[in-house]
Amino acid sequence: MSAESSSLGYGLGLRTPYYQAILEQRPAVDWFEIISENYLVEGGKPLYYLDAIGEHYPLVMHGVSLSIGGPHELDRDYLQRLKRLAQRVQPQWISDHLCWSRGNAHQLHDLLPLPFTEESLQHVAARVRQVQEVLERPLVLENVSSYLRSADDQFSEWQFLAALSELSGCELLLDVNNVYVSARNHGFEPWDFISGLPAQRIRQLHLAGHSDYGSYLIDTHDQPVSDPVWQLYQRTLRHLGPVATLLERDDHYPPLEDLLGELEQARAHAAVALQEYQPCA
Repeated sequence: MSAESSSLGYGLGLRTPYYQAILEQRPAVDWFEIISENYLVEGGKPLYYLDAIGEHYPLVMHGVSLSIGGPHELDRDYLQRLKRLAQRVQPQWISDHLCWSRGNAHQLHDLLPLPFTEESLQHVAARVRQVQEVLERPLVLENVSSYLRSADDQFSEWQFLAALSELSGCELLLDVNNVYVSARNHGFEPWDFISGLPAQRIRQLHLAGHSDYGSYLIDTHDQPVSDPVWQLYQRTLRHLGPVATLLERDDHYPPLEDLLGELEQARAHAAVALQEYQPCA
């Protein structure tokens, strides 16, 4: 059974090309997800639009540079700025990725996979607890798409996420497209991943498009959601029940009307799936 507070509805990623249209049209979007790093500034247009849009829609914060699995010390200055942004935005929750993205000195601007070992699990769980102490709320962590695996893995990715949630109290952001991409790239069954997660810890879902190169997929966020991902999304909701769903687009931006049409597809797929959902007793 999914988390009770997960029924925020159907949202879009808040991106610069759509700022003005959102304010002028007030589209039928239940909520927006922001990239936290875009607003860790003292002023200017991004914060102006953030405040204006936040007056009309619930917001969620989604980060890309926490590097929760990295070998470096946690960036305390970054965490304090994140906390100040949260005080301004009053987000429904704060999320980032289960990955590492920098060494001791340099941000790599990529979401790199972790080794799924007991040592890594204890390392990440301790860091999650530190972040949650600063933010004073559970951290929500997303599964990333991946293109290589560690030879020393002791867990599957879903086993690692389940154990991490148990150890640290974090919640989970299930990216359905990332599951599909990784499953194709690594040759596992995507449903094993989704059904292996603790359903009650899943706070949010992501949907996005990818690029298909035949023998492998790349998570590009620049295409519409594919039919296999829609099918996997339906099966996921039949299993979980209603969970807040976010449609991401980060390149080749279509007109806002096109994205709104794709969001309506998500609502339609969900309506079909939820007819078959049986809540836990």
